[in-house]
Amino acid sequence: MTFSLIICTYQRPKALLDLLNSVDQQSLYPDQILIIDASIDSRTEEALSKKEIKNLEYFIVAEQDRGLTRQRNYGIQKTGNDIEIISFLDDDIILEPNYFEKLITTYSEHPDALGVGGYITNEVHWEKSDRTAAFNEFKIDGFIRNLGSRNSLRKRLNLLSDQPPGIMPEFSNGLSIGFLPPSEKTYPVEFFMGGVASYRKSLFSKIKFSEYFDGYGLYEDMDFCLRASKIGQLYVNTSARVEHHHEPAGRPDKFKYGKMVIRNGWYVWRVKFPSPDLTVSLKWHGTSFLLTLVRLGNVISTSKRREALLESLGRISGWWSLLLNKPKHEA
Repeated sequence: MTFSLIICTYQRPKALLDLLNSVDQQSLYPDQILIIDASIDSRTEEALSKKEIKNLEYFIVAEQDRGLTRQRNYGIQKTGNDIEIISFLDDDIILEPNYFEKLITTYSEHPDALGVGGYITNEVHWEKSDRTAAFNEFKIDGFIRNLGSRNSLRKRLNLLSDQPPGIMPEFSNGLSIGFLPPSEKTYPVEFFMGGVASYRKSLFSKIKFSEYFDGYGLYEDMDFCLRASKIGQLYVNTSARVEHHHEPAGRPDKFKYGKMVIRNGWYVWRVKFPSPDLTVSLKWHGTSFLLTLVRLGNVISTSKRREALLESLGRISGWWSLLLNKPKHEA
């Protein structure tokens, strides 16, 4: 199947070149590579000009097309007419050599697949074991990982859903795809990370990335996936593997990030469940309040006290703003 790779970037020339070096080692190479650059200087363009990259097309976007969702929509319009699959990668990703081979093959193995996500290997420690998981652990398909303090507390307070990873429960805040194990299996999901995403190009004749998510756009990937999953089936292939290196450049300040956690989290919850009942709404707000308290506790329990405080204040600001000015969903 023919496929394009779209990489949206902002002020990260070194990370981008590291990614492209891993693309160069792929057993299945993209038919088209589109770099959509929103940088405010020429460092990325200069770095790319010194390297020969097969099938590469570079675009520097104007102010009106800056921001992750705008850049993705811009890139989609530049894909070739013969392209069948569009793959997206964050610019701080490093691929294993058979990433695209595994990812694209999934569409043949699952003809109903409208989108397929890849699998991040360097963020979670898994143990392969036959033993029973402890209270603060999660087990799936013979693999065990730690739930983490937040999810253990939510479990104790009955605020942790029993839905499988990648499926949004009624009160949102479900288990992310980070709770899918390194089993090399392919799992049906409702959402996956936008930084390791791919979709059939035909999907974009029906929906596009929402420009509600301005700039950094936290949860823009979940918004798009939830709307896509109403049209067709999404999967995560845990054998299509990458590392995510979380490049600090180009990220928002922690207060703004905390505010987005709440406001954007509310927005995507209502994409899936536009009219939740009172009990479900109380669970959503209760979970948001609990996680804000946990983050506030990090002011004491971690060395990054200022970051924890700013994010906590942002979350509090975001929650109060919901009472006065709820986000408006696009038509």
